[in-house]
Amino acid sequence: MGNRSLHTRVGNSVPPVVPGAPAWHGPPRPETPAARNARVTLILASRPNVYSSSPLDRAGLRREDQAWIAERLDDPDSLFVPVWRSRNLVHGLDEGAPEAVYISGEAATALRMAGGPWVFLGLLDEPPNDRAVFGIDISAAEDPVPLLPNTLGKFVDLRAVGWGVAKPEAAVLAHARGLLHWRSRHRFCGVCGAPCDAKSAGHVMQCITCEAQHFPRTDPAVIMLVTRGDHALLGHSQRFPRANMYSTLAGFVEPGETLEEAVRREVFEESGIRTGAVHYHSSQPWPFPGNVMLGFYAEALTEAITIDTEEMIDVRWFSRAEIRDPAQHDFVLPRVDSIARRLIEDWMALE
Repeated sequence: MGNRSLHTRVGNSVPPVVPGAPAWHGPPRPETPAARNARVTLILASRPNVYSSSPLDRAGLRREDQAWIAERLDDPDSLFVPVWRSRNLVHGLDEGAPEAVYISGEAATALRMAGGPWVFLGLLDEPPNDRAVFGIDISAAEDPVPLLPNTLGKFVDLRAVGWGVAKPEAAVLAHARGLLHWRSRHRFCGVCGAPCDAKSAGHVMQCITCEAQHFPRTDPAVIMLVTRGDHALLGHSQRFPRANMYSTLAGFVEPGETLEEAVRREVFEESGIRTGAVHYHSSQPWPFPGNVMLGFYAEALTEAITIDTEEMIDVRWFSRAEIRDPAQHDFVLPRVDSIARRLIEDWMALE
């Protein structure tokens, strides 16, 4: 992320941002000493990531069936997931047992009368007992409480909930937040500037003038734990809210770039470390505001660190012992609902 033109000079030469390593899995080649040093131990995902494991059938073929959508909108058994200013409705947070709150169609009259954008998320449960689930944006209300049938919970940033494990309901809340955020940012055509109308049950924004269609945007970002022996590379970004948090490196995939190339480029840009073998771990929806995080492990070929000071405050190597007891070494690990934490924990489990 950040400054893409940064280079670190070594002597009088400028090393390439992406070292010469294959970005695809082709036929076996003779193994060189460098390749042997660049091997990555296969580390499998130990469990699903938070915001994954959605229980919904997205039922994409139903989005164009306007009569069916209208019928489900009026069905008292349908469920509505309210979003207020990028916050979701959660119950039980103070008790340490957070649960998503869905509003039944029968009780959602005030929500719908508020006139905010809505989107069809999918179907919950199996036919014939399946129920349509809609996300609905009530951000126009200064106070959302009067729109709710009773005191059901409170609107919070999903990241404040601290889901320790993947829960199907967390995936539904993240789904609603991501889609409605996109809707709020695409009210006008990016081609001619005219207003857009929602189509396909909220999944397409179509310009009323030039008829250009705009689809939900998800930006892919690579996130990687770089390792060398029993040490892992962690950094403290300018963006981190906590002054002593260290996490894995990450960055957006650029046009015309493979995921492996993005991993190597971002690691080099942020830390000056060259990496060789890259191995996929897992992915995580991250609707803050609209990303999918693609998790990898990368094996370092070098050790000397040169940081990008525009983006990073500090980057350093941490031993397994230090990561096992971060409080003793005056730092904290990334949040428990993040794929960054999962990459670290699954690597630590190899001990």
